Amino acid sequence: MATLRASPRLESELQASPQDRGAGLLQPLAERLRPHTLGEVVGQRHVLGDGMPLRLAFESGRPHSCILWGPPGVGKTTIARLMADAFDAQFLSISAVLGGVKDIREAVEKAEAARSGLMPQRTIVFVDEVHRFNKSQQDAFLPHVESGLFTFIGATTENPSFEVNSALLSRAAVYVLQSLTADDLKQIVVKAQALKAVPAIESDAVERLIAYADGDARRLLNTLEMLSVTAEQVKLAQITDAWLLQVLGERMRRYDKGGEQFYDTISALHKSVRGSDPDAALYWLVRMLDGGADPRYMARRIVRMAWEDIGLADPRAMQMANDAAATYERLGSPEGELALAQAVIYLAVAPKSNAGYKAYNQMKALVKSGGTQPVPMHLRNAPTKMMKDMDWGKDYRYAHDEGDGFAAGEDYFPEGMDNPYFYQPVPRGLEIKIGEKLADLRARNQQAAQRRKP
Repeated sequence: MATLRASPRLESELQASPQDRGAGLLQPLAERLRPHTLGEVVGQRHVLGDGMPLRLAFESGRPHSCILWGPPGVGKTTIARLMADAFDAQFLSISAVLGGVKDIREAVEKAEAARSGLMPQRTIVFVDEVHRFNKSQQDAFLPHVESGLFTFIGATTENPSFEVNSALLSRAAVYVLQSLTADDLKQIVVKAQALKAVPAIESDAVERLIAYADGDARRLLNTLEMLSVTAEQVKLAQITDAWLLQVLGERMRRYDKGGEQFYDTISALHKSVRGSDPDAALYWLVRMLDGGADPRYMARRIVRMAWEDIGLADPRAMQMANDAAATYERLGSPEGELALAQAVIYLAVAPKSNAGYKAYNQMKALVKSGGTQPVPMHLRNAPTKMMKDMDWGKDYRYAHDEGDGFAAGEDYFPEGMDNPYFYQPVPRGLEIKIGEKLADLRARNQQAAQRRKP
């Protein structure tokens, strides 16, 4: 692993007295390694590099409200703290998970006190997981952001377009942060080793640890700290790959089963099936199962894919999907997951058609806009003599009594309504034959209509 020079702050900490270092050791590792300057921030060069938007915001000397959107452990809180330091501002932090309107009121009072003091000071109010606040709670910030009482910084792992009040969003710049790369995480390991906060780590163990962190610096540091304590207890001089596996158990990826990443991944699976790429589809399926997605949920989505994207081009796809779901119910994990995997492969390689899906949606829209049309008399059921006397069912042509079992020219729509022909089979799979059959039947209908003309 490449050797990186520790930052001046880390070097000064290493040169500190044993008593001072002892006080520092009481802090969590993540806090001890928290950057104090922009130069110490690992990753996010696309917004913090020279000439990049967030870097320019720091250099402008004028703070502005913003939303920091990104996955866990990528530096949202750190960047907010650095912004407060850069502008010599009072930093007030609110957790949207634990806080409420009372915390917002207290922040307003502290901001007013800071602004009206003998040495007026700006205030930055940082709201972690701002998407957890409801609309009224988010609205409470608006008048104070507009008046300039404080600068608002929200951190969220969810798409702010959906989760942040549009009025608040319109007053804040959105910066998208990215998961840390493997090289970024290696730098963090080196910094922890420079502090002598962790023992020596075998290179294979470093690679596995970084994969385990999955782009999340906080998870990496918390795991490093846990490993260090455990290694010290068993008097282990070096963390090996074998020992790491023993302590961590089977490597599990970070997976937000209720957030943006979840829906992005299921979208990638669905699009891979639709795009007829069995390997990509299998990859995303395994990613979701490995991350803890409920296989029953996956089975439901696979059935939906079969009906939406394969349709009548290959009716066996629906059967395969349903059989896979039933197999999982019978076998459970992990055996039943093989059935889901093979269903996904089959769906990916099957001929594709969304003709039925499109026709259904078009017909829903037509029915919704067209009102309730009466059923034509010849199509009505006439179980009683009175109904027959009223001509219900009169002149209905029983298809089985006609040639080829088809009553050419019969009209099954409400009176005055033309057939919109929404269902248009695609030239793939079974729908090739369906299309040929429909073309023949529609031609026969047209011929019958021509014969009826005077």
